[in-house]
Amino acid sequence: MSQPASPREVAESLSKRFRNRSWAELSELYDENAVVEHPFALPQPMRTEGRAALHERFLSAPTRPFEMSWSAEVIYQTDDPEVVIMQYDSTLTAKEGGKTVTGANLLVIRVRDGRIVHSVDFHNHAAFATLME
Repeated sequence: MSQPASPREVAESLSKRFRNRSWAELSELYDENAVVEHPFALPQPMRTEGRAALHERFLSAPTRPFEMSWSAEVIYQTDDPEVVIMQYDSTLTAKEGGKTVTGANLLVIRVRDGRIVHSVDFHNHAAFATLME
């Protein structure tokens, strides 16, 4: 029996699937009862619970009015063996008009048995909201 993926390996896979827009495969990285929090979401913080809900959210990505790209990614190990922190820049480009906004992001990812069980995703939602103005 093989070892489950390490937190770093899971974070690397998460990044790769986002960059490749592998929306249908993203939810495979999450535990059945995973929780993802967006404390800076507007107009209020957002919390998504469960792999099924995350899967539906990921599948809706192509219908959003923008495209997203990632760059300057760094993954940090922490003293907690289950936790990694992913830092990256994302650029959102409006599908209509081509306006772009770039912002810094941090994901605090807890992985257990090769699956994400909890993630707190810090994005600059205020900057991203200007894309739709």
